[in-house]
Amino acid sequence: MRDNDTTEEPDGFRCPEAFAANHKGLPEKVFTLRQKLYRKAKTEPEFKFYALQGLLLRSDVLAAAWAQVAANDGAPGVDGVRIADVHSAPGGVEVFLVQFEKDLRAKTYRPQAVRRKLIPKANGTMRPLGIPTVRGRVVQAAVMIVLEAIFEADFEDSSYGFRPKRSAHDALEKVAEHLRSGRTEVYDADLQAYFNTIPHEKLMRCVMMRIVDRSMLSLIRMWLDAPVEDTDENGCRTRRRNKSGVPQGGVISPLLASIYLHWLDKLFMTADGPERWTDARIVRYADDFVVLARHVGPRITSWLEGLLEGRMGLRINPEKTRARRVEPGAGPLDFLGYSFQLRRDLYGSGRHYLAVHPPRKSLLRLHARLRELTGRRSCWKPVGVLVDEVNSYLRGWKQYFGRFHRGSSMAHVNMCVYWSMKRHLLRRSQRPLRPPKGTMWQDYLYATLGVLRV
Repeated sequence: MRDNDTTEEPDGFRCPEAFAANHKGLPEKVFTLRQKLYRKAKTEPEFKFYALQGLLLRSDVLAAAWAQVAANDGAPGVDGVRIADVHSAPGGVEVFLVQFEKDLRAKTYRPQAVRRKLIPKANGTMRPLGIPTVRGRVVQAAVMIVLEAIFEADFEDSSYGFRPKRSAHDALEKVAEHLRSGRTEVYDADLQAYFNTIPHEKLMRCVMMRIVDRSMLSLIRMWLDAPVEDTDENGCRTRRRNKSGVPQGGVISPLLASIYLHWLDKLFMTADGPERWTDARIVRYADDFVVLARHVGPRITSWLEGLLEGRMGLRINPEKTRARRVEPGAGPLDFLGYSFQLRRDLYGSGRHYLAVHPPRKSLLRLHARLRELTGRRSCWKPVGVLVDEVNSYLRGWKQYFGRFHRGSSMAHVNMCVYWSMKRHLLRRSQRPLRPPKGTMWQDYLYATLGVLRV
């Protein structure tokens, strides 16, 4: 989405694309409700919303929240209840939502513990996910429907993560735009375990700058204070409470994380911020951000570190944070899975151009995944199943990395796929496959078997 993607209403109010069309497929009345909340918040920046409980209890809002949670399905929480269990229970979803509304209205709803699950990251470490129960996910989705429209009116254009009609590609385009404009000195920052270190009290103060409805604030506070349940190798369960952080995996967690870091964007653009006194720009996707300027000196770095580590109580990872210049001959700037690098013009003009391409570590991960899919352990799979698995992975790769780059990296990927599939077919157990006589390997792989080209 471009910053000027808006729709002007008859009275001159400009509604952004995210709220001008019903992209989420919400019921019409719920979509209209979100439009009204956004408009109110946008036109009255100082207004505090004090009567939101009634909106949360609307049957169409709860039904829309259920539809979103059911569409995502997901793993069960600590109670072991799945989406399918709600459907198969007596009365099904209708009874579930009626009882749910009664609990919220009587204020007897209490969130259960969050089930902790570790998932591997690309760098070999583990990311802790907090999985709420189905009931918890539904009420969080309902709160999200209401609060997202309010806080979207406050968020700055420099923020792109977890926002409707905004994506990582939009953030990457903005970084490229700033680099081409001459802002080639970059403060490349990394917040250490951001989701786990957000101070609860400071986060609640940020929420209360817009929301003063006690019932809504009470729900958010209960989610922050909910215990986390771990299960060890022997199946033994232990619970603990965190004094900071929001659990990754919760429906409301991305919004809360964005609300807190919004103040980095906002203060950056004030009269005392780097945008005013150095013409710097910030581009942020969730907790990943870069600051781009014509010169990044101690004044910018000390301002950022003082704000983030001092005032906001977060931790900057010193090993992954540095100020650097994007220039010919220097190493690339890596951001959101892409590399930005100034390269010399191939036609000998002496000029340089900005290359935006997948970094080497992303290509290495692709190699590893192809080896895993086409290795000897896969020789028993039907060829059609294997091709579907390879194509599914390649579609995701192409969707993300094919947006900006169609050059040597993509040719390299196609070559890797070609040789991986060819080696696999020739060593298949007992029945190696070869193209029919007179057919080239490329035609056999791409035309006959249907292997995808990126």
